[in-house]
Amino acid sequence: MAVSYAKTMKNLEHLFSNNRLWAAEVERAHPGFFSDLAQQQNPRYLWIGCSDSRVPANEIVGLKPGELFVHRNVGNVVVHTDLNCLSVLQYAVDVLDVEHVIVCGHYGCGGVQCAMSSVSYGLIDNWLRHIKDVYTRHESALSAITDDETRLRRFCELNIIEQVRNVCHTSIVQDAWRRGARLVVHGWIYDIHDGLLRDLKICVTKSDELDPVYRLAAGE
Repeated sequence: MAVSYAKTMKNLEHLFSNNRLWAAEVERAHPGFFSDLAQQQNPRYLWIGCSDSRVPANEIVGLKPGELFVHRNVGNVVVHTDLNCLSVLQYAVDVLDVEHVIVCGHYGCGGVQCAMSSVSYGLIDNWLRHIKDVYTRHESALSAITDDETRLRRFCELNIIEQVRNVCHTSIVQDAWRRGARLVVHGWIYDIHDGLLRDLKICVTKSDELDPVYRLAAGE
């Protein structure tokens, strides 16, 4: 019994089977799709989203492989010392020339919910601290919301808005704007309950729209 279980855990053959079926279906619907895809990627969009398995970036916006560049982490956080996120952003903006950066969180986000509590979850506590900072910044408004679910939903929205600002505050995005790149940063939220996206109506197109202290002057 132990040997059989171990073999099953190592092989995961059903996932390879799923992959073969998927690849065959895509090729059947779009002959030559993979050979064309292998030549290059030319996405117009960078998606910065949550790692939550219920939020599959390509699927919920109806885009095929190659059309959406993606970075995901717990709580869709943009931290200025996170070289992973910054490298993705820099490559997307400077090399792929994406036109839109979409920060998309979701209602019911576990990371955001954990950041509202004092419970320790281990190593991730250090990451969630960045979301706790958002809560502290908006504590008065959030504390005034008496319904727990409504407060969590609003906190999810505020976290996205703050992360949009963090994207815009990077030297990467501001350098792109300075050289005349057509780059727009958006804040969206996804509702797992109905599968629909909501536009949070935060859309930044140039450094002039930022608070003066965050605007970076041109280098020498």
